Amino acid sequence: MCEQLHAVLLLSLAFAQGTCMFHNHPWGEWNDSQLQPTIQKLMKGYNRYLRPNFNEGPVEIGMSLDIASIDAISEINMDYTATIFLRQRWRDSRLVFPGNESVSLDGRLVSLLWIPDTFIPDSKRSFLHDVTVENRLIRIFSNGTVLYALRITATIACNMDLTKYPMDKQVCTLQLESWGYNLQDVVFYWTRGNDSVKGLDTLRLAQYSIESYYTSVSEAVYETGQYPKLVLHFALRRNVLFFILETYVPSILLVVLSWVSFWISQSSVPARTCIGVTTVLTMTTLMMGARTSLPNANCFIKAIDVYLGICFTFIFGALLEYACAHFYTMQHQTIEELQRELLREFRESNGTSCYPMVRAAQANQSVEISSSAEEATEQSEKRDANNHDGSKEETSGQGCSLSLVKDASRRVASVFVVENPHNIDRHARTAFPTAFLFVNILYWLYYLFL
Repeated sequence: MCEQLHAVLLLSLAFAQGTCMFHNHPWGEWNDSQLQPTIQKLMKGYNRYLRPNFNEGPVEIGMSLDIASIDAISEINMDYTATIFLRQRWRDSRLVFPGNESVSLDGRLVSLLWIPDTFIPDSKRSFLHDVTVENRLIRIFSNGTVLYALRITATIACNMDLTKYPMDKQVCTLQLESWGYNLQDVVFYWTRGNDSVKGLDTLRLAQYSIESYYTSVSEAVYETGQYPKLVLHFALRRNVLFFILETYVPSILLVVLSWVSFWISQSSVPARTCIGVTTVLTMTTLMMGARTSLPNANCFIKAIDVYLGICFTFIFGALLEYACAHFYTMQHQTIEELQRELLREFRESNGTSCYPMVRAAQANQSVEISSSAEEATEQSEKRDANNHDGSKEETSGQGCSLSLVKDASRRVASVFVVENPHNIDRHARTAFPTAFLFVNILYWLYYLFL
């Protein structure tokens, strides 16, 4: 019996001398002379343009997937490329034959049968493998069940949220829908639930690890009606170790390198300037390199951008710290030199009628010089003012207001006064590492656990 069934369903490729070669026959042009007589009986009255159970209810189509590989995941294009084995099963009562065996047919016979119009809605590019022949499988069971398998490579869109890149987790989907048949015509279902998908557990990716996956059955609603839809959801967790070694560790080392200038003498201007400028430029180059493999979208402020910005701020702050320390050091030296020069000039006055006094309120405040002649002038002005009773109160009021303004200005200036410019470096040696450690703790807590 089995031998008869095989003989009935085997494809006969009869080529006569002088006739056209097989590949000159386009698909769908099989004629009666190319099929066994028993095949003709099986296909007699079969209309491949009408679905099974026509006018009798929807056709139930079971599906299963084997994920052979995920070749590439692109953050720039927000898609992934996967090679899958898609298997579809349905029952066609027109193909029932006696016995309990199944027969595998040549894939080119697909043009003679009705097949579902399944498609991937999020696919950007896809193709059916054709080496050495088109990778199709058709298997017909005695109860009329048809197994149709394909090997497809498709580039599928995946919406990604990169705000936590590279500590991100992406959830991508693979959707299967019917193009022309709505829910009244066909119904999709997973043959074994989550077990209908194979290959994800053993898949190994370069930057990702597959955290979990599950399947779901849904409906696609369009203007033309409701269509069956199957969805495979899988979560991808990015491996952050690569980025720690490639970006984070060099950034931290650059920040630490910028702190070396705090232990270099302020008089070594070329050394400290060279360290500051070199670290700033190196950090800029590192920031540009980290963005080359990412989408240039302003809507994404990624975690790696935040960290690189923090490191750049600390490095640039170390350079500004030396600028401030050098400025106060030069100011302090200028005031000391001015004091010494004035004292030397006062000693060389050789007993003249002027006896100058030098008073410096602070080390870097302006030097006030007064003499006995100036005091005498002020006393004479005061005596003249006493002779005018009408203007006495006005003059004293102006003098009081001027003294108050001077005192207020001196208090404001004393806030920005640095008695010892070397203390700036001493405080920076503690403040910069402490602040950087505190910011790092907040950063990693937020992006890893929140």
